[in-house]
Amino acid sequence: MAATEEKSSSSEEEVTVRKIGCYGEKVRVLMVGEDSAAEETMLLWGIQQPTLSKQNAFVSQTSLQLRLDACGHTLSILQSPSSLTKPGVTGAVMWDSGVVLAKFLEHAVDSGLLVFQAKKVVELGSGCGLVGCVAALLGAHQVFLTDLFDRLKLLRKNVEVNLGQGQAHLRGSATVMELVWGDHHPHKDLLHPLPDYVLGSDVIYNEEAVTDLVATLLQLSGSETTIFLAGELRNDTILEYFLEVAMKYFIVGRVDQTQWHPDYCSSRVVLYILVKK
Repeated sequence: MAATEEKSSSSEEEVTVRKIGCYGEKVRVLMVGEDSAAEETMLLWGIQQPTLSKQNAFVSQTSLQLRLDACGHTLSILQSPSSLTKPGVTGAVMWDSGVVLAKFLEHAVDSGLLVFQAKKVVELGSGCGLVGCVAALLGAHQVFLTDLFDRLKLLRKNVEVNLGQGQAHLRGSATVMELVWGDHHPHKDLLHPLPDYVLGSDVIYNEEAVTDLVATLLQLSGSETTIFLAGELRNDTILEYFLEVAMKYFIVGRVDQTQWHPDYCSSRVVLYILVKK
């Protein structure tokens, strides 16, 4: 995974642009430093001004079903809006970050910047399962869609609805599995072999979960693993804390919106790519 590196000057800031992991385009690399995480969050909120744009532009969280065209299929993602009333439950409905990530992956594959065929993928915090379903349709050999135990019923239903119980039209398999972040002994199928891709959307949501999330990312990461994380820009303090912790162990790059699917861009969403140092 050798990478070429370029440096440019922008607003008195030295910016490093390079390829990271399996992604075939150059991204802006976050420079490690005492204030680098704070500078990144200030930059994001200053440039994208997320609070001024429409929330959930691509989804309707009051609907029982979200329909989305992807990979030559019309996906039907079932939701449970009533579950949003339960404290801490957000994965029972779709969020823009999941749609953005799913369509980014499709666009990147179509553009020749990513290859999913014959790859192993683990999705964290799968929720309704859109991203994992798209990964399977993009040709991944093994896709593991993971979440907490009480979230798996809806997740399994969406995998069955969109990929078929027999999954005969897939090149590989899609498996729903429980995974608790920070667990010292995750299922062996997740680790052997280590995945080519780890995916997550809206997984950075509170400071308490950051340490366990990063620990799980480290467990799942080898020298050939590329991580894509998309998230809603809600709380700069939480994002800053995640970046501070993640940059101790990973090279972190931000994917510019010019590289996203042109019809699925949002100033409320950020997309990062990580590889283990």
